Amino acid sequence: MGKKPANPKGLKVEIEILHQIIEIMSVSLNLVDLTQQIARVLAEKLDGDSCFVYIIENRGLKLVGAWPPHPEQVGRLKLESGEGVTGWVAKHKKAVMLSRNAYKDERFKAFRNVPEDKFEAFLSVPIILKGETIGVINIFNKKSRLFAKSVIRLLNSIASQIAFAIEKLRFMHTTERRAKQLEIISKLSSTIVSDSYLAEILNLIVTMTAQMMNSKICSLMLYDEKTRELKIAATQSLSEEYRKKPAIKVGESLSGKALQSKRAVTSVDVTKEPGYTYPGIATKEGLRSMAAVPMMVKDKPIGVINCYTTKEHLFSDDEIEILQTVANQAAIAIENTNLIENYEGAKEALETRKIVERAKGLLMKERNMSEDEAFHFIQKQAMNMRRTMREIAEALILSEGLRKQ
Repeated sequence: MGKKPANPKGLKVEIEILHQIIEIMSVSLNLVDLTQQIARVLAEKLDGDSCFVYIIENRGLKLVGAWPPHPEQVGRLKLESGEGVTGWVAKHKKAVMLSRNAYKDERFKAFRNVPEDKFEAFLSVPIILKGETIGVINIFNKKSRLFAKSVIRLLNSIASQIAFAIEKLRFMHTTERRAKQLEIISKLSSTIVSDSYLAEILNLIVTMTAQMMNSKICSLMLYDEKTRELKIAATQSLSEEYRKKPAIKVGESLSGKALQSKRAVTSVDVTKEPGYTYPGIATKEGLRSMAAVPMMVKDKPIGVINCYTTKEHLFSDDEIEILQTVANQAAIAIENTNLIENYEGAKEALETRKIVERAKGLLMKERNMSEDEAFHFIQKQAMNMRRTMREIAEALILSEGLRKQ
């Protein structure tokens, strides 16, 4: 038998909870902090042993807040549309209460390393905004519990408040990001058609991207086709240790996986991320969350842009979309610059060859040298005088011109 319905200490407690929720919503600047603090208050004040907050992204549900904290699951734990009790609640827009043996419900979805899978009682309430589900709140209890109607009513009321807070945060961030996005894309577009060299372009990209994403460290890694490695080509970080990080093979760490999969890869905490190559450097530099997005020109890999934050941050779809747009623009700028520099290099080489050939002709004519002798003479003079063959050839042509005057 389940326990008797529990009253959360009356109207006074309900008002206290709502006041705390409103205060959290007024000071929270990001979704992870908002949902984490709300989960804490709900677990403590509603006598729950645990609380999860999910948000809908890409038609699925992503865990964005949990109490007690679950850094290994937050940002990674996902449910497909309609999957599990949580997915059912989101799809049908109805609360579900399971007073005992919650994990035995036919709709229940089990996850590895999530202790809540063995909890007895479970209350799940949809977060609805303008008639559409945007998330779900779950309260868990280790022992059987029949949730009182007052608890369900209060949780529904809180869910409505959270819906507006989430909409406010998303609107605020979207507005800010879009403005910065337009600015950086405009600058990058200008760079694409400018005469800037590659080093200037790369430094511009990382500096503007770091400002746009409020990132402590932003780095740009270029792909080396011969070694199949990614190497840091630019970063606004002042840390020499970070700047000198060894190259990463494609498929390794988050950056290598992003390039290999041709899609963004994120981590809420790189210091605990399995497979992250340099957790020691990340810890020393105070880095936590990371987003890595590939730079591609059609199907050609160019490199990866990495953004790090100092606090745990769940990168939203909108942030990833903006970062990917920047990466696409950067890839075009880099490719165009390489083409220009290769073209200029080819022009330089052709011009040098013409001048050397002309100098060879003069030596063959005036000093009766063979073609090989003339070439080796110019080459030897260049080595002895520590000058380029072009400079020696130009000097020979100039001296011949002066002699004839």
